[in-house]
Amino acid sequence: MEDGLVESDRLVTVFGGSGFVGRHVVRALARRGWRVRVAVRRPDLAFHLQPLGTAGQIHAVQANVRYPGSVAHALRDAQAAINLVGILHESGAQRFDAIHHLGAQSIAKAAKQAGTEVFVQMSAIGADPTGPSVYAKTKAFGEAAVRQILPDAIIMRPSVVFGPEDQFFNRFAAMARLMPALPLFGGGATKLQPVFAGDVATAIALAVDGKAKPGVIYELGGPEIATLRRIITFVLTVTGRRRRLIPISFGRARSLAFVTGIIRKLSLGFFPEILTITSDQVKLLRGDNIVSPQAEAEGRTLGGLGIAPEPFETFVPSYLYRYRKTGQFAGTRAV
Repeated sequence: MEDGLVESDRLVTVFGGSGFVGRHVVRALARRGWRVRVAVRRPDLAFHLQPLGTAGQIHAVQANVRYPGSVAHALRDAQAAINLVGILHESGAQRFDAIHHLGAQSIAKAAKQAGTEVFVQMSAIGADPTGPSVYAKTKAFGEAAVRQILPDAIIMRPSVVFGPEDQFFNRFAAMARLMPALPLFGGGATKLQPVFAGDVATAIALAVDGKAKPGVIYELGGPEIATLRRIITFVLTVTGRRRRLIPISFGRARSLAFVTGIIRKLSLGFFPEILTITSDQVKLLRGDNIVSPQAEAEGRTLGGLGIAPEPFETFVPSYLYRYRKTGQFAGTRAV
């Protein structure tokens, strides 16, 4: 078998495996020899995953976390299960509680009934049942529901995840291409610890392989802690854009979120999503999103799993070049 892939009859079901982080997780599992069953709402949109493994190693099945029968079917004969299902904002029937809380609970129940040996739940740093953000609250509720059903479940809490398909660095770069100025919510003082999607995937794969402690919550962050202001300035430097940075208080940010929400609804979806921010996202930005000192001390981190995290400053420029005025050849000249 090529590229270091090893044949195995071990089967893992990955819920939400066709998404941004999911494709990295599927690749990491395939390289470790797992047969990967990708459980998604639209299997026809998961064909891009098949080349990540050998013939027949990766296949997609239909499953919706709001329908327990489909979840149970997706877990049949699986030795391990991973729940990556999540949303960044609500839309239609996709509500935070239905996906992050009740969806996670449904998968955990089915995994217990199926006798699944290992269960990994992806959550997020900042998950807090008493916090102001509905996103963070429901992530915490999902964690609690999973651990009540499966006490040995392993929880992975990443900080902001970056990679070629991310909705973080790409979003700021796209905004800089369209807007003459960029807002700094809260003055841009919020601290973040961006973590590479490939490192998150490796951590999850190690957990499935039994290399993580059962029943433990891991906090995953990159090697660098940076303020929002520094990150946006970095994006502008990489893309060669000069844009004014305008500090906006969180109070005004909430008003801006309300206005953009109304405009988006009235535009019937034609208003660019990258220019939309929700009040819940504003609430999230009020708190730092970094690995806690306790997790560091207890080794519940990437380093504790033996992973040397990728710095965003060395990796992100490789996929932001497309936002430069003249693309990847900006700053070069023929001789």
